[in-house]
Amino acid sequence: VQLQASGGGLVQAGGSLRLSCAASETIFKVNAMGWYRQAPGKQREMVARLTEGRNTVYTDSVKGRFTISRDYAKNTVFLQMNRLKPEDTAVYYCKLEGFQDPWNAMDLWGKGTQVTVSS
Repeated sequence: VQLQASGGGLVQAGGSLRLSCAASETIFKVNAMGWYRQAPGKQREMVARLTEGRNTVYTDSVKGRFTISRDYAKNTVFLQMNRLKPEDTAVYYCKLEGFQDPWNAMDLWGKGTQVTVSS
């Protein structure tokens, strides 16, 4: 199973981007899907996370600007990013937490997609 992310790019400050990430195969059970980012010289941080119960968590710096959503039928997660700031520049990764079968839990990471916000 792979996660395939897309939607990154270069945008001016104040602009918008929409990231998407889809699982390549059906997952036995998904507990949560989310987005993380890693800027140069910094640790990877959680940006937004959406649980199976539709609870959402955002890091403080993106609240009110970013929205996470999911197509539950297609195991696809989206991140709508509005009013982007230069400090949002990072490689963005999607993550799936779940079970590949009834016995084996998994944390699956997608390849990153670069988001660059120019000032």
